[in-house]
Amino acid sequence: MPSHDFTPETAMKQVLQFDQLSCRLKVEGLPDVSVGQSGQNLGIITGWSLAWAGRPELEGRKEHLLALMQVVLPYARYLISGVPRRFGADPEPVEIGPRVEGGHALLLRSSQPDTPPLQLNLDDAELTDLVRVLDQLRLDSRLQLPLDLPEPVPLKGRELLERRPLAQRLAAPLAGLLAVAAASGLGLLLPEPKLEPEQQPAAAQPARGTSPAPPRP
Repeated sequence: MPSHDFTPETAMKQVLQFDQLSCRLKVEGLPDVSVGQSGQNLGIITGWSLAWAGRPELEGRKEHLLALMQVVLPYARYLISGVPRRFGADPEPVEIGPRVEGGHALLLRSSQPDTPPLQLNLDDAELTDLVRVLDQLRLDSRLQLPLDLPEPVPLKGRELLERRPLAQRLAAPLAGLLAVAAASGLGLLLPEPKLEPEQQPAAAQPARGTSPAPPRP
């Protein structure tokens, strides 16, 4: 009779799977029985994997998944707000930022020594799919553990100013300058008004109530 590898741990194992067109996120774990979890709840993450279409599959531990969420989600928020900026830096395990050629560079640093970082160049559609699966995981009611994600930080005044394109920011002052210049130019083109000669009296008239002075001898 064949044996079956059946233990309470394998019986309680839960898998959360989220699919988009270009990627699939799978998170494996167990209910945290120490806090009374059971059934389909997942309170302990034992591993995860992210499969890409035509790209290497990513996998790691809970801290790697959290590091991915901690940089990708705020990066997407700033990108939507029109203020693209880089998130994550060495020695953090995940880094993402805009590429000069277009698209987005996702850099993954391994905790294993002598392992070079892996860079994935994502287009807008692939980044959107990645954000969607991470958001679906974050909002899934079966995930019963704190993710320790940073709260959304309001954009600063300078960032709100810089989100406006340069041409749009310069439009108002340039329009005012051009209006002043146009008005000055039109003023130079207008002919000068002709001054009419002052009307001279035909003859000196004596003032009323007075008699003319007698002629001198």
